[in-house]
Amino acid sequence: MKHLSRSKKTASIVILAVALLVLDQVTKILVKTGMHIGESIPVFGEWFQILFIENKGMAFGMAFGGDIGKYVLTSLRIVLSVLLLIYVRNLLLKKDAPLGVLLGLTAIMVGAIGNVLDCMFYGLVFEQSTYTHVAGVVPFGEGYAPFGLGKVVDMLYFPIINTVWPDWVPGKGGEPLIFFRPIFNVADSCVTVGALYLLIFKWKYFSAHLEDKKK
Repeated sequence: MKHLSRSKKTASIVILAVALLVLDQVTKILVKTGMHIGESIPVFGEWFQILFIENKGMAFGMAFGGDIGKYVLTSLRIVLSVLLLIYVRNLLLKKDAPLGVLLGLTAIMVGAIGNVLDCMFYGLVFEQSTYTHVAGVVPFGEGYAPFGLGKVVDMLYFPIINTVWPDWVPGKGGEPLIFFRPIFNVADSCVTVGALYLLIFKWKYFSAHLEDKKK
């Protein structure tokens, strides 16, 4: 992969970015306009479900700072996306930049962009989703929230262990026991998978890159 031409690397990056971004947005729009909040569709038994929720903040439903925090978070995502785009472009101009490094960074960038689109535009073009109402598309600007305050659509749920605590566990007996509760989306997955891939398989490249910078 190190010997691929610059044009082939560019094509690979563009194809991956477009494919991931389209997959992220299509799945979110289908869920947003086809399910109500809390609705669940089993995919593989109980351990993989499409479960529709929305969150106002970061990945896995975390939030901070109300509307101000939301604007700050969206701004940080935009800055991160721009910086990653510049970094990928600079690496692409270097002949020794491995394709794997470029694709890992692209996945992280696409993940940030995917959730930014939700925050910026979903509140403008969709109705409010509720536990009883499936949202529809409305004329631009007549949605449930102003620009930048849209909610992120999450739907991927993997309750790998979904049972109850044994009766002999003090204070827990009979209560639900669910391993891995987070509900996330394709964009979140892009960030996580891209970061783990770079950390596990490409850390030597970044270590050597830092050493070159020091020299």
